[in-house]
Amino acid sequence: MKVILASPRGFCAGVVMAIESLDRAIEFFDTPIYAYHEIVHNRPVVERFQKKGVIFVDRIDEVPEGATVLYSAHGVAPEIRAASVRRNLRAIDATCPLVTKVHKEAIRYAKEGYTIILIGHEGHDEVVGTTGEAPHHILLVENETDVEKLPLPANAKVAYLTQTTLSVDETQGIIAALKRRFPQIEGPAKDDICYATQNRQEAIKDLAAEVDVVLVLGSQNSSNSQRLVEIARDRGKPAYLIDGVDEIRPEWFRPESTILLTAGASAPEDLVLACLDYFRERFGATMESRVVREEHVSFPLPRELRLVN
Repeated sequence: MKVILASPRGFCAGVVMAIESLDRAIEFFDTPIYAYHEIVHNRPVVERFQKKGVIFVDRIDEVPEGATVLYSAHGVAPEIRAASVRRNLRAIDATCPLVTKVHKEAIRYAKEGYTIILIGHEGHDEVVGTTGEAPHHILLVENETDVEKLPLPANAKVAYLTQTTLSVDETQGIIAALKRRFPQIEGPAKDDICYATQNRQEAIKDLAAEVDVVLVLGSQNSSNSQRLVEIARDRGKPAYLIDGVDEIRPEWFRPESTILLTAGASAPEDLVLACLDYFRERFGATMESRVVREEHVSFPLPRELRLVN
């Protein structure tokens, strides 16, 4: 058996910043600390913070007045920020800067009178936050069929934005459908899909042909991890999304299998290493690391934490 370890994999700069922010908040302000939504979409990460005394909430009114709350990496709508002020909360904004970029684009397009077509998954925290910036200007589409159903005239003043964690291939098809229906449509100067999402997808595309099975570390509610599994399956490979080594099933493999092991942008590296240990101990597997693209991106801590002495 051989395991090919994809690189880049795992934590992106936005997730590193968000997790470090919550750790620093615990250090500076002690617990209980509240997090508005899961800090990142990864069950083991969330459970680790719960053990440290972090309380995750889905409504801002669940946070006691005057308490400390940290916004997740996926961003929040303006109404949540306003509610935090009314409740006298110490708010720490750990929104990924690439998500903030999409929020600013939504605000700009709305001010300029555009109807904004947001490509994303309904109910995803990031989509909810972006929509909240201009709720009366945004229409959500999830696929090309949705594009045809848009209640807009052909000459409408329209612009598009995308959720940052989507599949590059998936969005290309939807954007092409939008441009066919609305040739005048405007879009962001740079693709909104984040660098880390693109790089992890590229690694799957480059390496899938060499392997028999693809394993992706990530949680079921992680959009970018789900996309990695879909990309592998689109290339005819059995692919499985797992939270950790205890979810691996031996029947997925043969003794001579070549396995591609990677991780979504919110999955920690220790889970990857545990899987490698499993394959070495159970199957005597060898390991080869394959670097598809280098990453050297980092984001500063939120202003609220940089100002703490």
